[in-house]
Amino acid sequence: MECGPAVLTVSSSYLGVDGHVGRTPLVRLRHFSEATGCEILGKAEFMNPGGSVKDRAALGIILDAEKSGALAPGATIVEGTAGNTGIGLTVIGHARGYRSVIVIPETQSPEKISLLRTLGAEVLTVAEKPYSDPGNYNHIARRLAEENRWYWANQFDNLANRQAHFLTTGPEIWEQTNGTIDAFVAAVGTGGTLAGTALALKEKNPLVAAVCADPYGAAMWSWFTLGNPSVNDGDSHAEGIGQSRLTRNLEGLTVDEAYRIPDQEAISAIHQLLREEGLFLGLSSGINIAGAVRYAREHGPGKTIVTILCDSGAKYLSKIYDRKWLEQEGLDPDLRLVS
Repeated sequence: MECGPAVLTVSSSYLGVDGHVGRTPLVRLRHFSEATGCEILGKAEFMNPGGSVKDRAALGIILDAEKSGALAPGATIVEGTAGNTGIGLTVIGHARGYRSVIVIPETQSPEKISLLRTLGAEVLTVAEKPYSDPGNYNHIARRLAEENRWYWANQFDNLANRQAHFLTTGPEIWEQTNGTIDAFVAAVGTGGTLAGTALALKEKNPLVAAVCADPYGAAMWSWFTLGNPSVNDGDSHAEGIGQSRLTRNLEGLTVDEAYRIPDQEAISAIHQLLREEGLFLGLSSGINIAGAVRYAREHGPGKTIVTILCDSGAKYLSKIYDRKWLEQEGLDPDLRLVS
Protein backbone atom coordinates (compact mmCIF):
# COMPACT_ATOMS: atom_id res chain seq x y z
CA MET A 1 0.00 0.00 0.00
CA GLU A 2 1.40 3.35 -1.04
CA CYS A 3 1.32 6.34 1.28
CA GLY A 4 0.69 9.86 0.13
CA PRO A 5 3.15 12.64 0.76
CA ALA A 6 3.67 13.60 4.40
CA VAL A 7 2.01 16.82 5.44
CA LEU A 8 3.85 18.91 8.02
CA THR A 9 1.61 21.09 10.09
CA VAL A 10 3.52 23.94 11.70
CA SER A 11 2.01 25.37 14.84
CA SER A 12 1.63 29.14 14.95
CA SER A 13 3.21 29.02 18.41
CA TYR A 14 6.63 28.48 16.83
CA LEU A 15 8.64 31.68 16.63
CA GLY A 16 11.67 33.04 14.82
CA VAL A 17 14.75 34.32 16.64
CA ASP A 18 13.05 37.64 17.41
CA GLY A 19 10.56 35.66 19.49
CA HIS A 20 13.28 34.15 21.65
CA VAL A 21 14.89 37.19 23.20
CA GLY A 22 14.87 37.02 26.98
CA ARG A 23 13.75 34.31 29.41
CA THR A 24 17.43 33.63 30.06
CA PRO A 25 18.34 31.47 33.06
CA LEU A 26 19.88 32.57 36.33
CA VAL A 27 23.23 30.85 36.90
CA ARG A 28 24.54 30.42 40.43
CA LEU A 29 28.15 31.59 40.71
CA ARG A 30 29.05 28.81 43.07
CA HIS A 31 32.48 29.76 44.35
CA PHE A 32 31.66 33.45 44.81
CA SER A 33 28.41 32.51 46.57
CA GLU A 34 30.12 30.11 48.95
CA ALA A 35 32.96 32.53 49.70
CA THR A 36 30.61 35.37 50.65
CA GLY A 37 27.75 33.45 52.24
CA CYS A 38 25.35 35.01 49.72
CA GLU A 39 23.54 33.73 46.68
CA ILE A 40 25.28 35.48 43.77
CA LEU A 41 23.35 34.81 40.58
CA GLY A 42 24.15 35.81 37.01
CA LYS A 43 21.46 36.34 34.38
CA ALA A 44 22.86 34.49 31.36
CA GLU A 45 22.24 37.15 28.72
CA PHE A 46 24.90 35.66 26.44
CA MET A 47 22.22 33.05 25.63
CA ASN A 48 20.11 35.56 23.68
CA PRO A 49 20.00 35.02 19.87
CA GLY A 50 22.50 37.82 19.17
CA GLY A 51 24.65 36.76 22.10
CA SER A 52 24.18 39.62 24.55
CA VAL A 53 21.93 41.58 26.88
CA LYS A 54 21.64 44.23 24.15
CA ASP A 55 19.24 41.99 22.23
CA ARG A 56 16.55 43.11 24.66
CA ALA A 57 17.10 46.78 23.88
CA ALA A 58 17.34 46.07 20.14
CA LEU A 59 14.03 44.21 20.10
CA GLY A 60 12.34 46.80 22.29
CA ILE A 61 13.51 49.66 20.08
CA ILE A 62 12.43 47.91 16.88
CA LEU A 63 8.99 46.95 18.22
CA ASP A 64 8.41 50.47 19.51
CA ALA A 65 9.42 51.98 16.15
CA GLU A 66 7.12 49.59 14.30
CA LYS A 67 4.23 50.51 16.59
CA SER A 68 4.79 54.23 16.07
CA GLY A 69 5.18 53.87 12.30
CA ALA A 70 8.81 55.03 12.35
CA LEU A 71 9.90 51.72 10.80
CA ALA A 72 8.33 50.53 7.57
CA PRO A 73 9.00 47.18 5.83
CA GLY A 74 12.41 47.13 4.15
CA ALA A 75 13.69 50.17 6.05
CA THR A 76 17.28 50.75 7.12
CA ILE A 77 18.25 51.01 10.80
CA VAL A 78 21.38 52.96 11.65
CA GLU A 79 23.06 53.03 15.04
CA GLY A 80 26.24 54.09 16.78
CA THR A 81 27.35 51.26 19.03
CA ALA A 82 30.29 49.60 20.75
CA GLY A 83 29.12 46.42 19.03
CA ASN A 84 26.53 44.39 20.91
CA THR A 85 23.52 46.63 20.24
CA GLY A 86 24.56 46.66 16.59
CA ILE A 87 24.70 42.88 16.58
CA GLY A 88 21.25 42.70 18.17
CA LEU A 89 19.78 45.20 15.72
CA THR A 90 21.29 43.31 12.79
CA VAL A 91 20.10 39.86 13.89
CA ILE A 92 16.61 40.98 14.89
CA GLY A 93 16.48 43.34 11.93
CA HIS A 94 17.07 40.45 9.54
CA ALA A 95 14.31 38.48 11.26
CA ARG A 96 11.87 41.36 10.80
CA GLY A 97 12.95 42.53 7.35
CA TYR A 98 15.32 45.45 7.93
CA ARG A 99 18.80 46.42 6.82
CA SER A 100 21.38 47.66 9.33
CA VAL A 101 24.14 50.25 9.12
CA ILE A 102 26.43 50.22 12.15
CA VAL A 103 28.85 52.98 13.18
CA ILE A 104 31.45 51.63 15.61
CA PRO A 105 34.64 53.07 17.13
CA GLU A 106 37.75 51.48 15.66
CA THR A 107 38.99 50.76 19.21
CA GLN A 108 36.44 48.00 19.72
CA SER A 109 37.48 44.37 19.45
CA PRO A 110 38.19 43.14 15.92
CA GLU A 111 36.04 40.09 16.63
CA LYS A 112 32.93 42.25 17.06
CA ILE A 113 33.64 44.30 13.94
CA SER A 114 34.21 41.13 11.90
CA LEU A 115 31.08 39.50 13.32
CA LEU A 116 28.93 42.50 12.40
CA ARG A 117 30.11 42.31 8.81
CA THR A 118 29.59 38.54 8.71
CA LEU A 119 26.03 39.02 9.95
CA GLY A 120 25.36 41.33 7.02
CA ALA A 121 25.53 44.80 8.56
CA GLU A 122 27.16 47.64 6.68
CA VAL A 123 29.90 48.64 9.14
CA LEU A 124 31.57 52.04 9.33
CA THR A 125 34.55 52.16 11.69
CA VAL A 126 35.38 55.63 12.98
CA ALA A 127 37.94 57.22 15.29
CA GLU A 128 37.19 57.10 19.02
CA LYS A 129 36.02 60.58 20.05
CA PRO A 130 34.19 61.93 23.12
CA TYR A 131 30.48 62.64 23.02
CA SER A 132 31.22 66.37 22.99
CA ASP A 133 32.98 65.99 19.61
CA PRO A 134 30.84 66.13 16.41
CA GLY A 135 32.88 63.15 15.19
CA ASN A 136 31.60 60.93 17.98
CA TYR A 137 30.10 57.72 16.58
CA ASN A 138 26.62 58.54 17.92
CA HIS A 139 26.53 61.90 16.17
CA ILE A 140 27.71 60.29 12.92
CA ALA A 141 24.88 57.77 13.13
CA ARG A 142 22.34 60.54 13.73
CA ARG A 143 23.60 62.53 10.72
CA LEU A 144 23.49 59.45 8.50
CA ALA A 145 19.87 58.90 9.53
CA GLU A 146 18.97 62.50 8.70
CA GLU A 147 20.80 62.50 5.36
CA ASN A 148 19.44 59.16 4.15
CA ARG A 149 16.01 59.07 5.84
CA TRP A 150 17.05 56.01 7.81
CA TYR A 151 15.74 55.08 11.25
CA TRP A 152 18.19 56.03 14.01
CA ALA A 153 17.87 53.61 16.92
CA ASN A 154 19.36 56.14 19.38
CA GLN A 155 19.84 53.52 22.09
CA PHE A 156 21.27 55.96 24.66
CA ASP A 157 18.25 58.28 24.76
CA ASN A 158 15.48 56.09 23.37
CA LEU A 159 13.31 55.11 26.34
CA ALA A 160 12.14 51.97 24.54
CA ASN A 161 15.53 50.60 25.67
CA ARG A 162 14.77 51.08 29.37
CA GLN A 163 11.18 49.97 28.91
CA ALA A 164 12.32 46.65 27.44
CA HIS A 165 14.16 45.85 30.68
CA PHE A 166 11.29 47.17 32.80
CA LEU A 167 8.89 44.81 31.04
CA THR A 168 11.14 41.75 30.75
CA THR A 169 14.43 41.63 32.67
CA GLY A 170 13.08 42.90 35.99
CA PRO A 171 9.96 40.71 36.06
CA GLU A 172 11.97 37.66 34.99
CA ILE A 173 14.45 38.14 37.85
CA TRP A 174 11.62 38.66 40.34
CA GLU A 175 9.93 35.46 39.19
CA GLN A 176 13.17 33.42 39.04
CA THR A 177 14.15 34.40 42.60
CA ASN A 178 10.59 33.99 43.92
CA GLY A 179 10.77 37.59 45.07
CA THR A 180 13.73 36.96 47.38
CA ILE A 181 16.19 39.23 45.55
CA ASP A 182 17.97 41.75 47.81
CA ALA A 183 20.14 43.59 45.27
CA PHE A 184 20.57 44.06 41.53
CA VAL A 185 24.03 45.00 40.25
CA ALA A 186 24.82 46.33 36.77
CA ALA A 187 27.28 48.56 34.97
CA VAL A 188 26.08 51.44 32.80
CA GLY A 189 26.42 51.64 29.04
CA THR A 190 23.20 53.29 27.87
CA GLY A 191 21.71 52.94 31.34
CA GLY A 192 18.75 50.94 30.05
CA THR A 193 19.63 47.68 31.81
CA LEU A 194 20.29 49.16 35.25
CA ALA A 195 17.44 51.67 35.17
CA GLY A 196 14.73 49.52 33.63
CA THR A 197 15.50 46.43 35.70
CA ALA A 198 15.96 48.31 38.99
CA LEU A 199 12.76 50.31 38.53
CA ALA A 200 10.79 47.13 37.86
CA LEU A 201 12.24 45.37 40.91
CA LYS A 202 11.70 48.37 43.19
CA GLU A 203 8.09 48.51 42.04
CA LYS A 204 7.75 44.99 43.45
CA ASN A 205 9.81 45.72 46.58
CA PRO A 206 11.27 49.18 47.28
CA LEU A 207 13.92 47.57 49.51
CA VAL A 208 15.66 45.86 46.58
CA ALA A 209 19.00 47.66 46.30
CA ALA A 210 20.01 49.12 42.93
CA VAL A 211 23.79 48.96 42.59
CA CYS A 212 25.96 50.56 39.89
CA ALA A 213 29.29 48.89 39.14
CA ASP A 214 31.33 51.42 37.19
CA PRO A 215 34.72 50.94 35.52
CA TYR A 216 37.43 53.51 36.05
CA GLY A 217 37.22 56.45 33.65
CA ALA A 218 33.41 56.33 33.54
CA ALA A 219 31.27 59.06 35.06
CA MET A 220 28.34 57.27 36.66
CA TRP A 221 30.09 56.53 39.96
CA SER A 222 30.81 60.25 40.15
CA TRP A 223 27.21 61.11 39.24
CA PHE A 224 25.61 58.78 41.77
CA THR A 225 27.98 59.56 44.65
CA LEU A 226 28.95 63.22 44.07
CA GLY A 227 26.04 64.52 42.00
CA ASN A 228 28.14 65.38 38.95
CA PRO A 229 29.73 63.39 36.11
CA SER A 230 33.01 65.30 36.10
CA VAL A 231 35.39 62.86 37.80
CA ASN A 232 38.03 61.55 35.40
CA ASP A 233 40.05 59.00 37.30
CA GLY A 234 41.54 56.55 34.85
CA ASP A 235 40.53 54.22 32.06
CA SER A 236 39.18 50.74 31.41
CA HIS A 237 39.39 48.12 28.69
CA ALA A 238 35.73 47.17 29.19
CA GLU A 239 33.68 47.62 26.01
CA GLY A 240 30.06 48.70 25.82
CA ILE A 241 30.00 50.23 29.32
CA GLY A 242 31.52 53.34 30.84
CA GLN A 243 29.16 56.28 30.32
CA SER A 244 30.33 59.90 30.40
CA ARG A 245 26.93 61.61 30.55
CA LEU A 246 23.46 61.25 32.01
CA THR A 247 21.42 59.61 29.26
CA ARG A 248 17.65 59.80 29.09
CA ASN A 249 17.51 56.13 30.06
CA LEU A 250 19.11 57.04 33.40
CA GLU A 251 16.82 59.95 34.21
CA GLY A 252 14.88 59.48 37.44
CA LEU A 253 17.04 56.59 38.66
CA THR A 254 18.56 56.66 42.12
CA VAL A 255 20.93 53.93 43.25
CA ASP A 256 21.63 52.58 46.71
CA GLU A 257 25.32 51.85 46.10
CA ALA A 258 27.87 52.75 43.43
CA TYR A 259 31.28 51.10 43.15
CA ARG A 260 34.46 51.80 41.23
CA ILE A 261 35.69 48.48 39.82
CA PRO A 262 39.28 48.22 38.52
CA ASP A 263 39.95 46.10 35.43
CA GLN A 264 42.10 43.68 37.43
CA GLU A 265 39.13 42.66 39.58
CA ALA A 266 37.02 42.13 36.46
CA ILE A 267 39.78 40.13 34.75
CA SER A 268 40.22 38.03 37.89
CA ALA A 269 36.47 37.36 38.04
CA ILE A 270 36.04 36.15 34.46
CA HIS A 271 39.20 34.05 34.34
CA GLN A 272 38.39 32.44 37.69
CA LEU A 273 34.87 31.65 36.48
CA LEU A 274 36.20 30.13 33.28
CA ARG A 275 38.67 27.89 35.11
CA GLU A 276 36.41 26.87 37.96
CA GLU A 277 32.85 27.00 36.64
CA GLY A 278 33.03 26.87 32.84
CA LEU A 279 31.58 30.33 32.23
CA PHE A 280 33.20 32.20 29.33
CA LEU A 281 32.40 35.90 29.63
CA GLY A 282 33.39 39.38 28.48
CA LEU A 283 34.95 42.07 30.64
CA SER A 284 31.71 43.97 31.30
CA SER A 285 30.40 40.80 32.96
CA GLY A 286 33.52 40.84 35.11
CA ILE A 287 32.80 44.41 36.20
CA ASN A 288 29.28 43.34 37.18
CA ILE A 289 30.43 40.22 39.03
CA ALA A 290 33.12 42.09 40.95
CA GLY A 291 30.45 44.63 41.95
CA ALA A 292 28.16 41.84 43.14
CA VAL A 293 30.97 40.29 45.19
CA ARG A 294 31.78 43.66 46.76
CA TYR A 295 28.13 44.20 47.68
CA ALA A 296 28.00 40.69 49.17
CA ARG A 297 31.07 41.35 51.29
CA GLU A 298 29.68 44.66 52.55
CA HIS A 299 26.05 43.62 53.13
CA GLY A 300 26.05 39.83 53.49
CA PRO A 301 25.89 37.07 54.39
CA GLY A 302 22.44 35.79 53.52
CA LYS A 303 21.69 38.17 50.66
CA THR A 304 20.43 37.16 47.21
CA ILE A 305 22.26 39.27 44.63
CA VAL A 306 21.60 39.21 40.89
CA THR A 307 23.83 40.64 38.18
CA ILE A 308 24.08 40.52 34.40
CA LEU A 309 26.37 38.19 32.44
CA CYS A 310 26.38 40.50 29.44
CA ASP A 311 28.05 38.52 26.67
CA SER A 312 30.47 35.74 25.77
CA GLY A 313 34.24 36.02 25.88
CA ALA A 314 34.38 34.83 22.25
CA LYS A 315 34.21 38.46 21.05
CA TYR A 316 37.39 39.37 22.96
CA LEU A 317 39.84 36.56 22.24
CA SER A 318 42.47 38.92 20.88
CA LYS A 319 42.40 41.05 24.04
CA ILE A 320 41.25 39.87 27.45
CA TYR A 321 41.86 36.19 26.69
CA ASP A 322 45.25 36.73 25.08
CA ARG A 323 47.98 36.34 27.71
CA LYS A 324 50.50 38.42 25.81
CA TRP A 325 48.02 41.31 25.54
CA LEU A 326 47.14 40.99 29.23
CA GLU A 327 50.81 41.05 30.21
CA GLN A 328 51.36 44.19 28.12
CA GLU A 329 48.48 45.86 29.95
CA GLY A 330 49.72 44.80 33.38
CA LEU A 331 46.79 42.46 34.02
CA ASP A 332 47.12 39.03 35.63
CA PRO A 333 44.51 36.41 34.65
CA ASP A 334 45.76 34.03 37.35
CA LEU A 335 45.04 36.42 40.20
CA ARG A 336 41.79 35.18 41.78
CA LEU A 337 38.98 37.50 42.82
CA VAL A 338 38.15 35.32 45.83
CA SER A 339 40.11 32.46 47.34
